[in-house]
Amino acid sequence: MLIVNNKGELWYKKKRYKCAYGRNGFTISKTEGDGCTPIGTFDLLRLFVRTDRIKNLKTKLPYQAIHKNMAWEDNPKKKNYNKLIFLKKNPHKERMFRKDHLYDLILVIEFNTKKIIKGKGSAIFIHIAKSGYQPTAGCIALNKKDLLDLLKKIKIKEKIKITG
Repeated sequence: MLIVNNKGELWYKKKRYKCAYGRNGFTISKTEGDGCTPIGTFDLLRLFVRTDRIKNLKTKLPYQAIHKNMAWEDNPKKKNYNKLIFLKKNPHKERMFRKDHLYDLILVIEFNTKKIIKGKGSAIFIHIAKSGYQPTAGCIALNKKDLLDLLKKIKIKEKIKITG
């Protein structure tokens, strides 16, 4: 199990990784756009990879290549809220195929994904951190080297416990 605390640390099997988290800290009552990282224990079942940028990924996890038309629906008014969507047009806030490298690796934190409650929060991922570990909109972010190292080690059906 991966464990994230409020010191900006992600622990896995006695190894500490520095990480960023939501700009407004942690919460047990997450809502869309609050800038908080949800507290709880969640599955890690889906991995998305920019295979045009990340070559020869070493991981036990099955993964899906990220394509230009992929996004994650973060609008609670849309029927596919908090789901992977495929765009016909380009404009969308939560595009997965980005110019920067933050979403070159996306491990989905399965928060509000099974029985989706509209407005409870969406697009909670583990992804690559901005320089200086700047806070996220609610995700967990690690530097690329550490995230690649973690992906080598974690097992299928791993869980993450976010303690805040």
